[in-house]
Amino acid sequence: MTTTLITGTNRGIGLELANQALAKGWTVYGSARTVVADPDAHICEHPKFHDLKFDVTDHAAVRAAAASVSEPIDILINNAGSIGPARQSTLDMDFDGFAMTLAVNTLAPLAVSQAFLPHLKRSANPRILTVSSVMGSLSHAKSDRIAYRASKAAVNKVMQGLATDLEPMGIAVAMLHPGWVRTDMGGQAADIDVVTSAAGILKIAEGLTLEGTGQFYNWDGSSLDW
Repeated sequence: MTTTLITGTNRGIGLELANQALAKGWTVYGSARTVVADPDAHICEHPKFHDLKFDVTDHAAVRAAAASVSEPIDILINNAGSIGPARQSTLDMDFDGFAMTLAVNTLAPLAVSQAFLPHLKRSANPRILTVSSVMGSLSHAKSDRIAYRASKAAVNKVMQGLATDLEPMGIAVAMLHPGWVRTDMGGQAADIDVVTSAAGILKIAEGLTLEGTGQFYNWDGSSLDW
C-alpha cells in the first residue's frame, strides 16, 4: 500500500490531500508548524495518519523528522506554502518578507526532498510532487504579488533540475498548479473547491512516471507552459 508524506496538512489543500489519501487506504505522514486549523477535522485520530510537526524552513527539524521515519516513502507532496508579505511590489518591497517567502516556497521543497530522499530510494515507485502556481509562469508578465510569483518561478526551476538529477535513480518529479482554490489563501471567489483540487493532485501523483518527469501540470492533468 502507498505511503505518502504531505507538508502543510493543517489546513486547506494539504488537509484535504491527507483526508483523501487516507480514504484510499494510504499511510500518511503529515507535517505542519501548527495543529490542524479545522476543529471538525479528526485527521490526527486516524490510525494511518502520522503527525510530524516541523517548520519546513527549519532544516535541522526537517532532517530530524526524516530520521524519525523508518519506512519507505512512495509519494512526497511538497504542499506547504506562503502567499508572502503584504508589501511585495517591485517599487515597495518588504525584503524580509520576500526572503521568508523564498524560504518557504523555494528552499523548503528542496530541503524536504533531500532529507527524505533515502526513504524515496527504498520505494518501488518513488515520486515527488511540488505544489507551484501559474503565477510563477514566465509567460505571465504581471507584477502583483511579485515575491510569491518569483518564489514559484524559482521552485519550478529547482524542481526541474531535481528531476534531471533523480531520473537516473528512477524517481519522478513534477510541479503542479493546484488551480485557483477556495481556501484561506485563494479566497472564496476562487474557481474550484479544495476537494476537486486535491483529487486532481492525487490523480497526477498516482499516474506520474519517468515519462512525465520534470513537467509542469495543471490540477486537471493538462500540461502548462513555464
